[in-house]
Amino acid sequence: MKITAEQTEQLYQFTRQHYVEYYDLQTELVDHLANGIENQWRKNPKLTFEEALQQEFKKFGVFGFMTVVEERQQAMYKRYNRIVWIHFKAFFTLPKIAITVLSVLLLKLVLKRILFADELVLTLFIGLLLFFFIGLIIAKRKSNRKLKMSGKKWMLEEVIYTFGSMAGFTYLPLQIFLRIWEHSEHPVMIWVISIIIVIMAVLEYVLLVAIPKKSEVYLGQTYPEKYI
Repeated sequence: MKITAEQTEQLYQFTRQHYVEYYDLQTELVDHLANGIENQWRKNPKLTFEEALQQEFKKFGVFGFMTVVEERQQAMYKRYNRIVWIHFKAFFTLPKIAITVLSVLLLKLVLKRILFADELVLTLFIGLLLFFFIGLIIAKRKSNRKLKMSGKKWMLEEVIYTFGSMAGFTYLPLQIFLRIWEHSEHPVMIWVISIIIVIMAVLEYVLLVAIPKKSEVYLGQTYPEKYI
């Protein structure tokens, strides 16, 4: 016997009842459960759908789907980190590397020559922070709109739109150097602060613009038959 469309929907509902909120993970679990149930029916056709389902669910252990969800999240975070690294490295290949290096040189030259270098560094830092938080708000609203329209929550998409803690940590080194900058205008410090600000801007662009813009592409590559 084969799983019917109605039974497939029941499996989706079963995964939701057991706190699996992501549609992509629901789909994986539904496929796994359906295959297991059909294998049981081949061995024992007298089993009801509910009996076969409960037997398959027992195979996940006392924690149910929780372990699978955690493992899948870790895999998605690793995939997301690889995506971030790929986009970040793109700025250190021609011709973007030339633009990046030129940005560092120009910023270093400006900081060295102007009298209000401290104020400019602080302004740039505040600007990066504002851009970051505005980007987070826009990304979250976009994610909520898509969720309302489709009713489907995708784990990779959730990872892409909840990178706040990761991006927030990138401001720590800049804050440290801002403290040091207040007490030193050594040429090396000017180079260091210029490089850090440019790198922060690049990373922020990758996290806020480049990756979210291609989120549907990455989801389509992961689930070409499901993501519509």
